[in-house]
Amino acid sequence: MGGGWTIILRRRDGSEDFYRDWSDYKHGFGDLSNEYFLGLDKLHHMTNYQQQELLVVMESPEGEQAYELYSNFRIGPESSAYTLETVGTPSGDAGDSLTYHLGMKFSIKDRKNDVDSRNCAQSFTGAWWYKSCHTSNLAGKYGDITFGKGLNWKSFTGHESSLRRATMMIRPKTN
Repeated sequence: MGGGWTIILRRRDGSEDFYRDWSDYKHGFGDLSNEYFLGLDKLHHMTNYQQQELLVVMESPEGEQAYELYSNFRIGPESSAYTLETVGTPSGDAGDSLTYHLGMKFSIKDRKNDVDSRNCAQSFTGAWWYKSCHTSNLAGKYGDITFGKGLNWKSFTGHESSLRRATMMIRPKTN
């Protein structure tokens, strides 16, 4: 996939709690060398300054690796609750589990922005661009195999397992 990638989310071992508040997701948290989230403010600025492609690399509980590449990833500002504005065209071998969330605002446990009758962030112990509720949930509870609560990428491993590893990264689109 080449170089020049900026990691925006990394899940590796469950050492970082991702069930956090708005301020943490706005500013970012974690340890860049391990479990980490860049922060929605920085992500908004980067994706609006220049067109970015998004690469999601994941590993199943059994060690199978897969990826999905999105050609044009952009989120809105805080005033729009960091709406997932575009993902572009997906390609890869993990399957597209992000386009479903297009147009959704970011939700956390105390800020419901989904369209489901439940609070998806609370129901699935995570934070994401939940709709009704999700086909991906990379900020879910590490290792939780309860339906939809773990690190999920539905088209790759379904809702009843939790990915062993997941990394989201962006880089400027070159053409």
